Amino acid sequence: MSKPGPRKVIITCAVTGAIHTPSMSPYLPITPQQIIDDALGAAEAGAAILHLHARNPETGKPDQTVEGFMRFLPQIKQATNAALNLTSGGSPYMRVEERVLPAQMLKPEVASLNMGSINFGLFHLLDKYKEFKFDWEREHLEATRDLVFRNSFKDIEFILRTCYENNTRFEFECYDIAHLYNLAHFAERGLVKPPFFVQSVFGILGGIGTHPEDVQHMKRTADRLFGDAYRWSVLGAGASQLRIAAQAAALGGNVRVGLEDSLWAGRGKLATSSADQVRLVRQMIEGLGLEIATPDEARQILELKGPGAVNF
Repeated sequence: MSKPGPRKVIITCAVTGAIHTPSMSPYLPITPQQIIDDALGAAEAGAAILHLHARNPETGKPDQTVEGFMRFLPQIKQATNAALNLTSGGSPYMRVEERVLPAQMLKPEVASLNMGSINFGLFHLLDKYKEFKFDWEREHLEATRDLVFRNSFKDIEFILRTCYENNTRFEFECYDIAHLYNLAHFAERGLVKPPFFVQSVFGILGGIGTHPEDVQHMKRTADRLFGDAYRWSVLGAGASQLRIAAQAAALGGNVRVGLEDSLWAGRGKLATSSADQVRLVRQMIEGLGLEIATPDEARQILELKGPGAVNF
């Protein structure tokens, strides 16, 4: 009897996000062309899923309009087979109706969904960055001293029902243990269907920490709640990115990297692109004797609908 092949690990890459501001790194993609180039570089390096946000090309502010996404989505789809994942998180300052609109209208294969409300602190970054290109950056960070990133049960249900007919799968972003229980609640109500793509988020101030025990606790709880009905992935914010990815891959999980989650490619070294981080995590995965999933293998693992069923 032949032995089964190595387990396939899905690499998701989040190329810009809404946390980091333009002054923090000259390599953070802001314009549509920069987002296209960063996304395609990440896919070429081995990312099977590209998690995408839009930004105002003049100021770098988060932009959750359909028009903002359409400045780069068709070009990325045409140039790569990677599955495209649109944020429904947008920015903590946006209403839920605004945040879900791109996923609602464009019907992607995957959309992200934060599974609960949390304090979302970025103000500590003010200690690291003293000068900013745009006035909004300092105000954006300072305001998070009194910011709750809202995703109430009503908000989550609204997003699920809005996208239900699109056959869009969700990347369920879980920033704390309670978010796993929230997902279990919606599963019991039949509003989400397995396999659940659970993205555990470590290291955001206001969410769970980055200790190895935190990672283990997330995994144990998800195992108990969902058994074999979920596919686990992790992202570590900032300096914890690769360490947490290594632990999760060894535990049977998938990984997410990208400039949304960390600006670094090693201690004190700015990543020049998201592809830098994809290459690092790929090397680590393959060093564990595992293989990365192709986009089509990721589609099979997560039961995605395929690129022909999106609206862009």
